[in-house]
Amino acid sequence: VFEYTMGYADAATKEPIEPDTVFRLASLSKAFATGLTALLVRDGKLSWDTRLIDVLPFFKLKDMQAAEQVTVGDILGQRAGLPRNTYDNMLEDDVPYEELVRKLDEVDMACGPGQCYGYQNVAFSLIGDVIYTETGDFFYRLVDKRIFYPLGMKTASYGRAALEASPSWARPHRPAGHGEWRPFEPKEAYYRVAPAAGVNASLRDMEKWLIAQMGGRPDVLPADLLEVLHAPGVATPVEMHSTPWRRARITQAHYALGWRVFTYGGETLIFHAGAVQGYRTMIGFFPKYHAGIVTMWNSAGAAPSGLMPMMFDRLLDLPHVDWAGLESPPVKPPAKKRVPHRRHHR
Repeated sequence: VFEYTMGYADAATKEPIEPDTVFRLASLSKAFATGLTALLVRDGKLSWDTRLIDVLPFFKLKDMQAAEQVTVGDILGQRAGLPRNTYDNMLEDDVPYEELVRKLDEVDMACGPGQCYGYQNVAFSLIGDVIYTETGDFFYRLVDKRIFYPLGMKTASYGRAALEASPSWARPHRPAGHGEWRPFEPKEAYYRVAPAAGVNASLRDMEKWLIAQMGGRPDVLPADLLEVLHAPGVATPVEMHSTPWRRARITQAHYALGWRVFTYGGETLIFHAGAVQGYRTMIGFFPKYHAGIVTMWNSAGAAPSGLMPMMFDRLLDLPHVDWAGLESPPVKPPAKKRVPHRRHHR
């Protein structure tokens, strides 16, 4: 219905952003991992209840009784029982993924598997190892074959080399003072957890993905499979308070499988956001209305994150609020000076 790009893929060369300019998706990658898993579950290659310990001999947790219970559904539903963002800091310090997953048994558990929400990138990415073990094929090749290719996502890929090989790709930018932005080299770290954060794609690609997630491509993602992916799982009350628009509009929050499920203005919203250094992404849609939006930008600027809820408010006929902070405060006319009326007594 509407497609718009603005600004620069590279502020140094003034190369413009086009609909086919490729961005890093960051955590929007997770839904591709869960989508592929759902297809493999349908094929009988594995199940949501497949226990990690039965597939990956190296998988251990500090509580080995808990480790024996953790399933594919638990790691993809962010309910494995680990403290949130386990080892993300070490991943950012360039410790290899393979080393980090073998150190999960050094972490104190936050709760039993399935009992509480704890957002993960490292543990989530174990799905790549599970899929390789169960199918004998590489995770990223299967996503390409089962999702990117049939949906016609021609510029979608995994990894930094593929990003930089794209005919047009958005460089990450950081502020350089005086309203200027400076491009810098993309960081490798989160590409190492490919299922959690490894996808690159353009706006045009993400429109196709959004249509498929809203039921428009049953030949690739059937309706019954989407129902499973979008079904609310573990409660995530912390997600209702992180931004002003969430505090005002969201009354319930859950994690599904690679997606968040919010009650927004009384309606079900399927949503996810992503962030890696120099890139931000958001995707959200209302299944009831078959209406959704995807936004991507190549800086850490906060303003674009308010555009999506402003559009949602218009769609649902909610009061207008400037969530993006774009409207300057109205200028008040200067107050007239009141001259006191004096009476002179003679």
